[in-house]
Amino acid sequence: MKLKVLPPLVLLVFGGLMYLLYRFLPVGHFDFFGREQLAIFLCSLAVLIMLIALLQFLKVKTATNPINLTKSSSLVTNGIFKYTRNPMYLAMLLVLIAFGLKLGNAFNTLLAAGFVYYMNHFQIKREEKALTELFGKRYKVYCKETRRWF
Repeated sequence: MKLKVLPPLVLLVFGGLMYLLYRFLPVGHFDFFGREQLAIFLCSLAVLIMLIALLQFLKVKTATNPINLTKSSSLVTNGIFKYTRNPMYLAMLLVLIAFGLKLGNAFNTLLAAGFVYYMNHFQIKREEKALTELFGKRYKVYCKETRRWF
């Protein structure tokens, strides 16, 4: 099954589900000292990670659209991509975790885990197949050396 949904739309759907869960589930509320500051920190970290990844793609003039990977001209393996193969998706996950902290409903962690499952199953595996076809052995070596998320 090859879904072609832009990852930012997936982020919005999961964020919307988190809000609905917070709004209509009468249990699961939590609070702790520094919760909102932690949410701000994680969101700021996500923005930083996203910007660094985008700048690295722009620097080598390769495609940033994960729907059409045939336009990818370079395999970026340095900088932040040395630590995670999917820094943009990691940034999206951090945004969801930050949003879940802001809302203060413990069940939102299940939706964040659902986001990881969805991205692994419907987005990342398809991308990995396409990038293996494009970059061959070089990409396979990169996959062995660098984790998918962090």
